[in-house]
Amino acid sequence: MKEVILTARGPKPIGPYSQAIKANGLLFVSGQVALDPATGEFVGTDVRQQTERVFENLKGILEASGVSFHHVVKTTVFLKDMNDFAAMNEVYGRYFSAAPPARSTVQAARLPKDALVEIELIATL
Repeated sequence: MKEVILTARGPKPIGPYSQAIKANGLLFVSGQVALDPATGEFVGTDVRQQTERVFENLKGILEASGVSFHHVVKTTVFLKDMNDFAAMNEVYGRYFSAAPPARSTVQAARLPKDALVEIELIATL
């Protein structure tokens, strides 16, 4: 059994996918880019600004699902340019200051909406 999560605290999906799915004691959150949930418009011109917006979107989806960043066990970060790793990582570290989750970071040729960063995650419920 799975439960679809849809909240106004995260951007509406821009394709045939769910913001998140609860299944078997886990929460799977779809990759988030820097879209403002209120306007659907892109936010930020650099990777720090975009990463901050991405984390606020993730936070809203997590909280709507009844969990927090403390429950996150795995993230995958997609960067347009691996040279932006340090800037992204600085923002990332503010959200995962203690017992950070496992993480993969990859450079992608192109991200949705030409984003500089996209992050997906898995959390326990």
